[in-house]
Amino acid sequence: MRKTIGVRLTAPLLAATLGPAGLLLAPVASAAADPAVANPAVAAAPGMAAAPYEYLGWGNPQKPTDVMKATGVKWFTLAFILSDGGCNPKWDGSRPLTGGSDEAAIKSIRAAGGDVVVSVGGWSGNKLGEKCSSASALAGAYQKVIDAYKLKAFDIDIEDTEFGNATVRQRVVDALKIVKTKNPGLVTYITMGTTPTGPDATGKDLIKRGAAAGLANDGWVVMPFDFGGHSGTMGQASVGALEGLKAAVKSAYGYSDDAAYRHIGVSSMNGKTDEAGETVTTADFRTLLGYAQQHHIARYAFWSVNRDRACGSGTDADACSGVAQSPYEFTKIVVQYQG
Repeated sequence: MRKTIGVRLTAPLLAATLGPAGLLLAPVASAAADPAVANPAVAAAPGMAAAPYEYLGWGNPQKPTDVMKATGVKWFTLAFILSDGGCNPKWDGSRPLTGGSDEAAIKSIRAAGGDVVVSVGGWSGNKLGEKCSSASALAGAYQKVIDAYKLKAFDIDIEDTEFGNATVRQRVVDALKIVKTKNPGLVTYITMGTTPTGPDATGKDLIKRGAAAGLANDGWVVMPFDFGGHSGTMGQASVGALEGLKAAVKSAYGYSDDAAYRHIGVSSMNGKTDEAGETVTTADFRTLLGYAQQHHIARYAFWSVNRDRACGSGTDADACSGVAQSPYEFTKIVVQYQG
């Protein structure tokens, strides 16, 4: 598994770290009754639900405005915000929030009629959830990012050691609840790895902690790849993972089926994944598109725009899909999803 700084990879299935015995769940019932409340992402900004990841920190990333012109996509999820070694957010842990190339890219996207979700975390590097010693400090770090760009949407991509530590999982949940309270209308996603049947015990614990804290998270999102084995197509396996996610969210929050679907999302990986023999095809993306359209899920994203092109001789596999394709073939499927 590649562990380049900033490259978004799912963690292997981690040994379950269970929450405290007798964890009491406090269902967030208000969203279940009203689909508009259940999925504010769609109500707030058409196109937000289809915001593929782009990572501007390595290789030869495409200009976001060129991608917009070629595909019609309006939203991007830009990755990754990390710790600078302490409880302070920077792009990849090193580039400043303002005054640099990242802010310039965001301004160019907005000038072209689009917008961004900013993603915190990923597989590699120093995680804010671990470096910030309390929920209030972590919320403060998140707030710096939100304020820097006046964000409408925010993604916590919780992986590796940040995901596997129960204390850190609780800190992330509590910090995100503070942020939601201070920023009414902010759309939030929590993105994590999965098995072909849904979140593992660690992922389920995270969702239960969210419900117990009263966190009205807009989208619990899974990354259905790097499975370590699955049956059927990757599209079918991804649907199985999403059904397991829906059941976990419904159980934790007490949602109806419809509301539970509107609180889940998917972030796939296009082409060859990090696991030998595992490939996500455009047909698999169309399977996910149909599922998203049927159930009105909160989010349909993928890692990544950088990889949405065929590989050339000597091209880094993290910068191309590894399969025969036309430019932006996967993005053009995802952008059809409008919530």
